[in-house]
Amino acid sequence: MKRRKKISIGKLLCGFIMMLLALCMLVPLLNILARSLSQPDLVHGLKGYDILPKGFSTVNYQVILGQPIVIRSILNSLFITVAGVFLNIILTASAAYVLTRPGLVGKKVFMYFFIIMMIFEPGIVQEYFLMKNIHLLDNLFSMVIYRSVNVYYLIILMRFMEEVPASIQEAARIDGAGHFDVLFKIMIPLSRIPLITVGMFYAVFRWNEFFKSSIFLTSKNHTVLQVLLRQFVVNSDSQVIVGAANILANNNIAQLDNGSLKAATIVVAVVPILLLYPVILKYYTNGVMSGGVKE
Repeated sequence: MKRRKKISIGKLLCGFIMMLLALCMLVPLLNILARSLSQPDLVHGLKGYDILPKGFSTVNYQVILGQPIVIRSILNSLFITVAGVFLNIILTASAAYVLTRPGLVGKKVFMYFFIIMMIFEPGIVQEYFLMKNIHLLDNLFSMVIYRSVNVYYLIILMRFMEEVPASIQEAARIDGAGHFDVLFKIMIPLSRIPLITVGMFYAVFRWNEFFKSSIFLTSKNHTVLQVLLRQFVVNSDSQVIVGAANILANNNIAQLDNGSLKAATIVVAVVPILLLYPVILKYYTNGVMSGGVKE
């Protein structure tokens, strides 16, 4: 007979604590989702710990997604995220490849320079005038090129690329491959797991970036979803999204609960990242640990 494995009290206690932490994180999210899906005339009966909607209605999402400024801000955020992550991956992988080349002259100097940049970040005034001097103020590309390389993610990729056998690169060079061929045909495919992990970190940062977007992007056509969300949720200014004319012209919109509209806007802003997490979750542990452990 197989003996049953005994579970220690410590493991049970740890599991119980983790479940409590999970509930503390999930309940507010589920409450926001329930509020956004509740019927307008029943939502006032929803309490802060309720996770099921009162009735069911998608009118809040119809109103939010029916506004041109919301759709435009979502598209702007998607463009900045996709283009920015692509640039992040290319530049970070290229820098990691160069810095892991054997015999690189001044490697320590470059590393000290990157670490100093990581510790002492430039101020917002300098960044603002930089964007102004290169004529990228109120231009989506100002947010695309912003933070093109993160030093911490660069070090993760460097640690992984250092583990790739030098014989593979030497064999490719003997066959006539140049540095670009080695990088894009050998190093990047072999570094797929840490690249996906780093790309996810970059995507979360790009999607959630609010402060610099509010400074670099000033016109309504270039508004991103996070700035719009802040104006609506924090300032309680529903006219930013719905518009004063629409509120006055449409009595149904005027009767909607402002908190439910805020909840729907929050869900719209959070869902893209939540959908992305499960897809690449299996790469997370391997990707981070591959950059932190060196044999």
